[in-house]
Amino acid sequence: MKKIAILISLMALAACTPKAVEQTSTGATVKPVKDHQPEIYSNVTYPEGTSFLSRPDVQRYIDRKVATGQFSRAEMEAFFANVQNKPNIIGIMDKPGTSRPWYEFRKNNVAGSRITGGVKFWNDNEYAVTQASRIYGVPPEILVAIVGIETNYASNMGSFRTADALVTLAFNYPRRAEFFRKELDEFMLMAHEERQDMFTFKGSYAGAMGMPQFMPSSYRKWAVDANHDGHRNIWSDPNDVMASVANYMKQHGWQTGGKVSIPVKFQMTEAIQAKLDEDTQLTHTVGDFKRLGVQVSDGSVADSEKAFLYRLETAPGQYDYYLGLNNFYTIWQYNHSRLYVSAVKEIAENVARSR
Repeated sequence: MKKIAILISLMALAACTPKAVEQTSTGATVKPVKDHQPEIYSNVTYPEGTSFLSRPDVQRYIDRKVATGQFSRAEMEAFFANVQNKPNIIGIMDKPGTSRPWYEFRKNNVAGSRITGGVKFWNDNEYAVTQASRIYGVPPEILVAIVGIETNYASNMGSFRTADALVTLAFNYPRRAEFFRKELDEFMLMAHEERQDMFTFKGSYAGAMGMPQFMPSSYRKWAVDANHDGHRNIWSDPNDVMASVANYMKQHGWQTGGKVSIPVKFQMTEAIQAKLDEDTQLTHTVGDFKRLGVQVSDGSVADSEKAFLYRLETAPGQYDYYLGLNNFYTIWQYNHSRLYVSAVKEIAENVARSR
């Protein structure tokens, strides 16, 4: 991306933007939160075509940003004068989500092309994949699988300008306005740190960016400049991409050598059903489940290891059962979906087997 001075960059109108996965990644999936800055956001509905710069709520936001000393009023006004409202994003965000069974999700996300694409991506970027795996202790196939399910190995990183997406959601989507205002804050700081034009960043309708689909806050915390060129390029530099994904995993608790999940069997009881109904949290141990009658055939997993019980619907009304372990929970933090984690695991296994 083109490097230019910040003030000039903010005045420019370059084209660039991002994508998201089904339930999005690293922050793109968000829960409605209570707004704690009512002085900025209001529930006023503005006529279509109203410029952001003319809105009182945007002016209050500009005042707050200028008061931090991090941005000048000229910078902020130039930014909002050039940002574009994208009402179609609101339609996408409000589209009802559907909960699909594993056998359907698997068919759409663990297809043969995802495996052959993963093998090719790994072969084409072997140094980057191997180095990131060695430094951070995350298996190379897991890193490849995440990029595969997030953006199909960079073939679908999104086409929205990140600035447009975040401003639209921060000011025209009250249900999640606070979350997206915070991400807008992070995005502006990110652009300053990278010394890049804010309007050159591209990504998803929700503001997720690059091959790993990082939200701006995740980018600032976890993205890595692996080749030491002064930029964390998660769009086109495989060294930075692999290191960034691996760093995210390591910082979120990945245990080198640990398993993701193990298959189990049992006779259903009320106590076991209660555990199946629990949220994805590591609040029990493998030993706890054994004492409930859960049969674990994998003897390499210690009874003291933290775990939770879950199931996957392999055909209508038919289920396989598993204990999710620490590394399952680590991947789940990347995207809060058990189906997502299961797909990452299966893609990784198939890619490693096919190389």
